[in-house]
Amino acid sequence: MPDPATPPTSPIPPTPPIALAALLARADLGLRQIAGPPDASIRWVHTSEMADPYPYLLGGELLMTAGVQLADPEWYVSRVAAAGAAALGFGVAPVYDEVPAALVEACARHGLPLLEVPPQTTFSGVARAVWLLMARAREDELRRVSEAQRALATAASRRDPVGAVLRVLAGRLGGWAGLLTPDGVVLDSAGREPAHSVEVGVGRLVRVVAPSADALTATDTVGDTHLAAYALAGPRVLAVATPHRAPGDHTIAGVAAVLLTLLTAERQGAGEAARSAALVRLLLGGAPEEAEPLLGEGPWVVVHARGQGAPPDLGTPLVDAGGPSVRALVPADREVTPHPGWALGASAPAGLDGLAVADTQAARALERAEATRATLTRHRPAGFDALMNPEEAAAYAHELLAPLTDPLRTTLRTWLSLHGSWDRSAVALGMHRNTVRQRIGRAAALLGVDLDDMDVRTELWLALRQS
Repeated sequence: MPDPATPPTSPIPPTPPIALAALLARADLGLRQIAGPPDASIRWVHTSEMADPYPYLLGGELLMTAGVQLADPEWYVSRVAAAGAAALGFGVAPVYDEVPAALVEACARHGLPLLEVPPQTTFSGVARAVWLLMARAREDELRRVSEAQRALATAASRRDPVGAVLRVLAGRLGGWAGLLTPDGVVLDSAGREPAHSVEVGVGRLVRVVAPSADALTATDTVGDTHLAAYALAGPRVLAVATPHRAPGDHTIAGVAAVLLTLLTAERQGAGEAARSAALVRLLLGGAPEEAEPLLGEGPWVVVHARGQGAPPDLGTPLVDAGGPSVRALVPADREVTPHPGWALGASAPAGLDGLAVADTQAARALERAEATRATLTRHRPAGFDALMNPEEAAAYAHELLAPLTDPLRTTLRTWLSLHGSWDRSAVALGMHRNTVRQRIGRAAALLGVDLDDMDVRTELWLALRQS
């Protein structure tokens, strides 16, 4: 059994978290917080009636339960809190007429937000509200990044491009932005001057990404101020200090780092100048076909790489080293080969209008390379099965379906394959339709899911195919 002192780690989902207050503000749900701090953030929703849900929690979720197996509230809450859950939602009815006082007291002691879910509000309705709020937050983030990207690209075309880019960056992030030498000398800056302790922190961070160091980006926190540094060509370093860190900040700063690299690099040859012009043209909203003559003949392969030491030589000057992984644009006719100490993921060949998809392919290929300890993994043909790592999918399916016996799994698989038809399932299984209903109801109760939810059905079907 997992140790409650070490909560399970999990990848951060692609959608930003939502504030608990935003969910409570949904009057149609009628949720009421009755214990715990009010400033929690929710990353996903999970329903479980397990006596011990710890092994099935990823951390950051709103755990929904009706207390079917709530024997010891203190122990239950300690397990949920140790797993890193963001909040607990307790459904009033059909098991309890009100939230147990012992559960309220336990949540208050462990600092776990506790929500009372009224009888008329379904758990799937709460989950749907969370996904809608997350989708809206993601749209807001993408809009913010897009607007900042256009503003930065416009600033790069002004008379004082470096200062203009820094001013736009500082304004968009609500903090300070500076261009520094590797030894910490500020060459140009914009925004409110940071406190002395923040300046010292920036100096330390700059040395981490200096040309002699291995890191290309680094982050730190000084008090309530968040710091980030990005290695540029030149050599130069972009540093930012902000009072908070919002979704999209890293992407916005990464765009600024690319522009500042182009603006501060030493005099370029004709080929490099043409490529820089192509990149700026794309940033300014130009169509891919306008940039293609400057960038060179396609198609291209996107490569993502992660490792230690100096970035690998991929035989192309079109390299972005300002993120968590090195990204490169390589002509499709140039072979991508493994590099010692680095894991590489390569996309399928693509034209300029398909580079966004190719970038996603390369990122997934890199994930597979790291998971399998391979030095180079290439994009596999499309299809949902190809998007999943077989070993990881099988492990997740085993965990998800663990509460079900073999007869229940067989019944559930048949029922799902026949689109929930009771009569057709009964014929296929050679049993009475009421037996099918009882088994499906038992499976839903053991899994703690709503089988009327298409998302739930899809996830279970994929899991059953792996089991």
